[in-house]
Amino acid sequence: MLRTHTCGELRIQHVGQKVTLSGWVRAIRDKGHLLWIDLRDRYGITQLLIEEGKAPEALLKVARTLGREFVVQASGTVIERASKNDKIPTGDIEVAVDSLKVLNASDVPPFLIEDETDGGEDLRMKYRYLDLRRDIMRRRLELRHRAARATREYLDARQFIEVETPVLIKSTPEGARDFVVPSRLHPGQFYALPQSPQTFKQILMVAGFDRYYQIVKCFRDEDLRADRQPEFTQIDCEMSFVEQEDILQMFEGLVKHIFKSVKGIELDDFPRMSYDEAMRLYGSDKPDIRFGMTFVELNHLAKGKGFQVFDNSELVVGICAPGCANYTRKQLDELTDFVRRPQIGAKGLVYVKYQEDGSFKSSVDKFFSQDDLKQWAEAMGAQAGDLLLILAGEADKTRKQLCELRLEMGNRLGLRPENVYRPLWVIDFPLLEWDEETQRYYAMHHPFTSPKPEDIPLLDSEPGKVRANAYDMVINGVEVGGGSIRIHDQALQKKMFQILGFSEEEAEAQFGFLMNAFRYGAPPHGGIAFGFDRLCALMGGSESIRDFIAFPKNTSGRDVMIESPSPIAPEQLEELGLCLKNPR
Repeated sequence: MLRTHTCGELRIQHVGQKVTLSGWVRAIRDKGHLLWIDLRDRYGITQLLIEEGKAPEALLKVARTLGREFVVQASGTVIERASKNDKIPTGDIEVAVDSLKVLNASDVPPFLIEDETDGGEDLRMKYRYLDLRRDIMRRRLELRHRAARATREYLDARQFIEVETPVLIKSTPEGARDFVVPSRLHPGQFYALPQSPQTFKQILMVAGFDRYYQIVKCFRDEDLRADRQPEFTQIDCEMSFVEQEDILQMFEGLVKHIFKSVKGIELDDFPRMSYDEAMRLYGSDKPDIRFGMTFVELNHLAKGKGFQVFDNSELVVGICAPGCANYTRKQLDELTDFVRRPQIGAKGLVYVKYQEDGSFKSSVDKFFSQDDLKQWAEAMGAQAGDLLLILAGEADKTRKQLCELRLEMGNRLGLRPENVYRPLWVIDFPLLEWDEETQRYYAMHHPFTSPKPEDIPLLDSEPGKVRANAYDMVINGVEVGGGSIRIHDQALQKKMFQILGFSEEEAEAQFGFLMNAFRYGAPPHGGIAFGFDRLCALMGGSESIRDFIAFPKNTSGRDVMIESPSPIAPEQLEELGLCLKNPR
């Protein structure tokens, strides 16, 4: 072994021991007669001391050739530090070095390998192996490791079996775009990389593996955001002989276990909220319930007073921002500009200040009396000192716009603290959504989601009103997981395909293998999948899942470290039966 201890291991009780450490040079401080080296590895930092007059001249000579990130081996005696450092675990000791060996030299790194680095994201991703040496990145990957370990602990203890499913599968047109892989042995035919193991885990239920899980890579060729990657990881689970409540209880328990194991946090029981309620009160199917400011509809109070913006709108709706009646004109203009941003798209913002003397001042005083504004305040539960913020327009768009404004106010008022977690289950989603462009229904989740049993009769008459036996887990406004009870009845599955516009031939071509499996005794079953990268980022206090993936793609879907994707040789294209005449 090239070391007896790690750089994070030595303590005051080791004083007097002879040790050997190996690691990377983090910093060097040369005071002439004294030379200190901070040696770093994955476990921490230990200070090395070389004293002129006590150390051999050859050792001093080697030490003064070192640069940052040199890999070295140092041997010596652990001594108590004269000037202790309470900011690091090894701060009570240092190693008086009597032997030093350079294992490998290093070029000067392109950025500081510190938590507060001077490297931008693109540069750090190009040199990801250096970025991963930073303590903050090490801690993030350790959090991810602990979360995966806690997941396996919980599920293994409940008779779940981990089963690997194929990575080269069949392409289906529903959902996001597939990544496709050409087959050399079958020219003109292609595999697809799985967007999820959905059909395979259902087949495992037919096969009798009644509790399955997998921490699995999935792939989607879609536009990227901070919380999306072309390849990502799911905690994928399925159970047989269960109803919705069984799933909710089991996987609420899983997330509680992960938070307790990784963060030391005891989560309360998760409340349940219907999709309709979430949209009505928060304008989102993934509401952040760490704070209030729920929506209040004002149509009955605000319309018919001659203010055309309200009179011509499908919905007038507002929120009450507590203690904000003292907002200046500049602050109100900033909020107006915020909702007018193209990403949000509101045409304007109406405000009402409920002043401390009980009077009201608003941006629509010429249209509404003090009594009118008082009725608004009462409807919204406002107190003196509060600020009412109101939007109007088409119902769905206006709710989404007000949702963004609510979150912005939550940020401004410090109501969304990083280390406070408020999870909930959102249930009773619509089964189907109508697309005006194609004039057909699409599955809101996927074609195998079961309708609520009491809504099945509506499939023939009013399919748009059918609720799904589906559920999402939301934490702090982030959807971390979602699933459903599946259709296990062959006749109901055929009906679902018909509603979604599949011909019998199309359904057979794409999903015939699953339908055939259902002919041999499919049990009632359901499951859930968690976005593992997203869950780790949430626990780690980051908005970007890239921070919790060892080797992520950038916002353009490129790996700038290995320069992928990249062209391949013409010979390879020819062997695969492909010819790119005008590659973009």
